[in-house]
Amino acid sequence: MKYSKNILETIGNTPLVKLNKVVKDIDALVLAKVETFNPGNSAKDRMAVKLIEDAEAKGLLKPGGTIIEGTSGNTGMGLALAAIVKGYKLICVISDKQSKEKMDILRAVGSEVVVCPTNVEPEDPRSYYSVSKRLATETPNSWYVNQYDNPSNALAHYEQTGPEIWEQTEGKITHFVVGVGTGGTISGIGKYLKEKNPAIKIWGIDTYGSVFKKYHETGIFDENEIYPYITEGIGEDILPKNVDFSVINGFTKVTDKDGAVYTRKLAKEEGIFCGNSAGSAVKGLLQLKKHFSKDDVVVVLFHDHGSRYVGKMYNDDWMRERGFLEEEKMIAIDLIQDRINSPLITVKTEELVSHAIERMRLNNISQIPVTDVNGFVGSVDEGDLFRLYFDDKDIANKPIKEVMRAAFPIVKSTTSIDKISKLINRENSAVLVDLGNDKFHIITKHDVIRAIQ
Repeated sequence: MKYSKNILETIGNTPLVKLNKVVKDIDALVLAKVETFNPGNSAKDRMAVKLIEDAEAKGLLKPGGTIIEGTSGNTGMGLALAAIVKGYKLICVISDKQSKEKMDILRAVGSEVVVCPTNVEPEDPRSYYSVSKRLATETPNSWYVNQYDNPSNALAHYEQTGPEIWEQTEGKITHFVVGVGTGGTISGIGKYLKEKNPAIKIWGIDTYGSVFKKYHETGIFDENEIYPYITEGIGEDILPKNVDFSVINGFTKVTDKDGAVYTRKLAKEEGIFCGNSAGSAVKGLLQLKKHFSKDDVVVVLFHDHGSRYVGKMYNDDWMRERGFLEEEKMIAIDLIQDRINSPLITVKTEELVSHAIERMRLNNISQIPVTDVNGFVGSVDEGDLFRLYFDDKDIANKPIKEVMRAAFPIVKSTTSIDKISKLINRENSAVLVDLGNDKFHIITKHDVIRAIQ
């Protein structure tokens, strides 16, 4: 009989799959190393087991101990499987930008999940780096994994994934492309492949808000490069020791929107249901296409499964809120879908300025149409009220008709975004959309910007 003694023995030997439609503009053979076939549905299963086994061998992890790690979700899943089989407890510290699905899955396999804010500095005591380290010092018989700096991370891919890719391509691989987070995958695989053939090019996929690309090109760790981003699993605001820049030939950066859009394209055009970083990798491939020729064999690694992103990149509402559904929001009505059933906030000509200010505050808005018995007759903008207040401290007690501007232009629900953008300027901060049946809504500069990102 052929069977595995436990689930950990099923890790590895993932398939190499030819990509077709999504890379039709690339003049090379493009093969995807689909790591979702691992039991924990990601490439992190490989290094999770390696990390634990090496810690056991060094006496760092003792029977009945607690494993503690900061994770974006996938490493946590790999560690959870190993912890179950080997009899350890697991505490996963995760940032709040990660998908709810990842958190739910970790809890489902018995892990304790601690959620930390994303938008803090790495040294901040609230960051998931800091919280992980603190818990490791406070928890008896515990071991802090530290996948970012633990050499077993890259070693797992040097010993396993690199040889698999070499054997599956019969040594014909010319380029390897992968998203970079902790650095273990690209460094371990890249080191192995370059030892087999130094001519192989290793390309990293980075994201905007991350420091990798500039640091690789200039040696400068530029904190101005660091800002919040949506893409999961790749990019960092630190330099993990596992990132071996010497084996990487270059980086290309992919936007949050492109990463999300191409994640969905991969599912719809190739039938490969993968996570966010896979979409970024595909878009990165297309950005690098000038580096590939018809005789090249390009391998791209897909880290994790799409089931962890069904509430995000695979959810139309989530994509729409961020302006990522590029085929939508092309006309006026598309810009107001998220509030189309809410009433339009207005103010009457005889009301006081203080009434308009209060409505702006309560509804978190910056512009209000002014009406009288005949309809729309004017408009007020918070910028105008701000300037007027410093000229006249009693402005709040004056009627709106004394401070209002001209009425906002009115457009049809089918008016294009291009036409709307031309109507919004310094003198006119919004437009009104006629929805019929005496129903109107407002479109502001913010709405247009959100639609065109």
